[in-house]
Amino acid sequence: MASREIYANGFDEDVQTDDQTNGCPECGGRVETNTVETVCEECGLVLEEHAVDHSGEPVYDDEDERTGAPLTAAHHDRGLSTTIGWKRDANGNTLSAKKRRQLGRLRREQKRGRFRSKQERNLSHGLGEVQRIGSVLDVDNTLREQACQLFRSAQSEDLLVGRSIEAMAAASVYAACRCNGRTLPLADVVEAARVGENRVTNAYATLNENLGLPAQPMQPHAYLPRLASDLDVPQRVQRRARALTEHAEDECIPQGASPTGFAAACLYHAAQEAEYRLTQTEVADVAGVTTTTVRNHRETLLEELP
Repeated sequence: MASREIYANGFDEDVQTDDQTNGCPECGGRVETNTVETVCEECGLVLEEHAVDHSGEPVYDDEDERTGAPLTAAHHDRGLSTTIGWKRDANGNTLSAKKRRQLGRLRREQKRGRFRSKQERNLSHGLGEVQRIGSVLDVDNTLREQACQLFRSAQSEDLLVGRSIEAMAAASVYAACRCNGRTLPLADVVEAARVGENRVTNAYATLNENLGLPAQPMQPHAYLPRLASDLDVPQRVQRRARALTEHAEDECIPQGASPTGFAAACLYHAAQEAEYRLTQTEVADVAGVTTTTVRNHRETLLEELP
């Protein structure tokens, strides 16, 4: 039985012996490579230094200084504040009860000093609403960042005065989608925002007027795939509805007409031509419009068809 203590000889995984070379070029001694440099054990000659760090830490900037996470417009402080954990330390070890109480007191004081003014508090609340609405509507992170930047611009231009923060947050999400060509029905935004449609419409009009948004008018064909998918209509009806929307966009869409309502009318008319059972009520409910809107747009479409 061995008399020496177990684990008396350790092994450092970060240290590697260079056995593939002839050793140190000065004295011929053994060369070791760690996470920082390559050095001779005998004479101390440094052969290489500044090794590449593969630990996944923050990147280096142009001045060779360590940087943190990238700045983000989704937080009122752009992500520069410190987050205090709850039950475990950085190594995953469980904290003692005394340490948890201490961190609880620190966390409470941090929350009290987190906002320097009421304006920052409102900004934090608004950005949180933008993130929540974007998550409900399954908006990707890029559009959420743009929506947060729009909300920041609205606050800096004093557009929040006399308006609901929730409505302005919903309008920012809707505006970001409109500027990037994503079809997002206003009814879905209103439902996710839990505010009145008039408030969201007025907030969007304010953003569009004061910030000069590059939003393009939405066309009926952009809403057609979602309507067809929700109603589960066959492919032949979808193809005919697509042809009708393209014809309507070139010929007969009246000024100010609802693109969603016109797409619903084209889909309903295509279903009637194919003798597929689809009622105006079903189409109107999915499109978020009334049956009267569907009926009127269909009559306009029939006047222009050969």
